[in-house]
Amino acid sequence: MTRAYPIDLVRQQFPALRRTHNGRPVAYFDGPGGSQVVSTCIDAMADYMRKGGANLHGQFASSVETEAHIHDARCAMADLLNVNPGEIAFGANATTLLFQLARAIGRDWKPGDEIVVTELDHRGNVDPWVTLAKDKGVTVRWIKVNLATFTLELDDLNTIINEKTRLVAVGLASNAVGTVNDVAKVAARARQVGALVAVDAVQAVPHFSVDVRALGADILSCSSYKFFGPHIGIVAIRSAVFEPLEVYKLVPAPAEAPDKLETGTLNHEGLAGIKPAVEFIAALGEGNTRRERIVSGYEQMEIHENRLAEKIRVAFANLRRIRLYQAPSAVQKTPTVALTVEGMAPSEVCQRIIESSSIFVADGNFYAWTLAEKLGINPTGAWVRAGLSPYNNEEEVDRFIEAMTQLAK
Repeated sequence: MTRAYPIDLVRQQFPALRRTHNGRPVAYFDGPGGSQVVSTCIDAMADYMRKGGANLHGQFASSVETEAHIHDARCAMADLLNVNPGEIAFGANATTLLFQLARAIGRDWKPGDEIVVTELDHRGNVDPWVTLAKDKGVTVRWIKVNLATFTLELDDLNTIINEKTRLVAVGLASNAVGTVNDVAKVAARARQVGALVAVDAVQAVPHFSVDVRALGADILSCSSYKFFGPHIGIVAIRSAVFEPLEVYKLVPAPAEAPDKLETGTLNHEGLAGIKPAVEFIAALGEGNTRRERIVSGYEQMEIHENRLAEKIRVAFANLRRIRLYQAPSAVQKTPTVALTVEGMAPSEVCQRIIESSSIFVADGNFYAWTLAEKLGINPTGAWVRAGLSPYNNEEEVDRFIEAMTQLAK
């Protein structure tokens, strides 16, 4: 029997949900840009700072405690992504980490080499690689997006990814339209030609269980502020790639993985909040290990989020002035809904429903710039994007549908 999703208990754990606007509770539908933070994470970060923070390698208690927090964060992320703790590295954000990695991985790229990126991705998993390719004289190939289905065109994969390919960068889930890509298929082709695979999972990790090994990723990036935690970027790098990697670093800094990628002093108070963010997901599930509880917890979240997202999609499909940008029903999607309203700029739509209904939704291209450019909607402000999180409830969805229905009339 499927357990009832404990929405009331979940909502109690997010203090931001107590905020009001114009006398009404705020409904946060801006999860794809950054989720709200679970209270245990807030408490852990504040507790770290209250007790006295410290830098690493000291003999005193606060330094030892800081190192313990980092160890706990690595172990938690290893369980979340099904990798080894030594394959996890932290940084300012996913984009910054990928620029660092591109510089290191592409040291020996040369003219005649090729890389592959996609038209559906957030530019954070495009430009770090494309910029370096330009510097090195490397050819860039693109996996195209089908503008009718909002899915990647993978029929020519054997031609696009070939013996000259050094790296393939692909998103697991679109941050704009929610499409979940067949990364395992892309990675399998990359392995055939010996190319590395860099997967952007920033929009996937907040919504469903991610298994780096099953995907076949060599590099996988995500950000904890998207899944109920602090502003910290995370990469999982396969040991066989990470250990020999020559990164740009200070001379006396550690030369071993994963420390060698963590240049400078990390956000220690933020790292104290990683474990509680992961354990929020695990607490929703069942199992004998934390990994099992995480997978089970995601299953509960998916059922809840997808049911609410489908309610929105069905309601908006019948509104004449609203255009939805989404893959067909058979294609897996995150609970992210991108739309435009005929005759209204996306910014105006957001402003009006904020004031009328206290619903926080965002507008823009959200760095899915290539997709918006191909659709020709960048000049008009691109999309309105509503993204659900595990703390959104039925009342908020009904309020959103009512607000958009009134607007569309």
